[in-house]
Amino acid sequence: MSRVLIVEDEAHLAQGLRFNLEAEGHSVEVAGDGERAIELLLGHRENGHGEKGPREDGKRGAGKRERSQREEFDAVVLDVMLPGKDGFEVATELRAAKNFVPVLMLTARGRPEDVLKGFASGADDYLPKPFELPILLARLQGLLRRREWLGVSQAPAADAFSFNGRTIDFGKLELRVNQNTIRLTLMEAELLRHLVRNNGRIVSRKAILEEVWGLHEDTDTRAIDNFIVRLRRYIEDDPAKPEHLLTVRGVGYRFVPELGES
Repeated sequence: MSRVLIVEDEAHLAQGLRFNLEAEGHSVEVAGDGERAIELLLGHRENGHGEKGPREDGKRGAGKRERSQREEFDAVVLDVMLPGKDGFEVATELRAAKNFVPVLMLTARGRPEDVLKGFASGADDYLPKPFELPILLARLQGLLRRREWLGVSQAPAADAFSFNGRTIDFGKLELRVNQNTIRLTLMEAELLRHLVRNNGRIVSRKAILEEVWGLHEDTDTRAIDNFIVRLRRYIEDDPAKPEHLLTVRGVGYRFVPELGES
């Protein structure tokens, strides 16, 4: 039985999701805001969260963190629009704390910028509101299945790619550089996979949007540039002078696995 955290401030929607997920056999916890989600997932909370006015000692606790019981979840359904910390902040804080629980982010309808910002903050998948319940269940099941695969066995060699002392393990969502292991988000891994499959060839921003992220070509592409900057930090010796992940001005990017091929 999988344990799922729903982070949603609309009570009727949260309870409806809870009912249906429990009917599917999952154990479900609901958090009504981002601060409560962080408390459950990371085991710390803002001192004074939920309080009105100062504490008894006359000092306000805002900004000071206290330890609380951290709980384990197999997946998180995370709404973007939340009171206090929004979904982007929650996802960013989770990844910064090395918590890689799969995150399905719920975004506002017709806002592809939310989708890209969600991926940049560390979300693994997205679903626009309003959504059909069977689609949410299928997306969630996909994330849970991937988590099970990562926990069962070593990924096969066919799902890894090595170049210049680096190894991308797509099955385990890891990048190994020398003795260091960097955890990748699902979308970082999928972008790297697409570039590797087309190594030596120019990949346009349009192709990345449509073939990797399933977004329309007229979406703002600055988020792609931000992803590329982050990937260069992972794989380049000098990110300011990339040798593997090259920009083709006005077109897109080209991945060069071996030095001297550019």
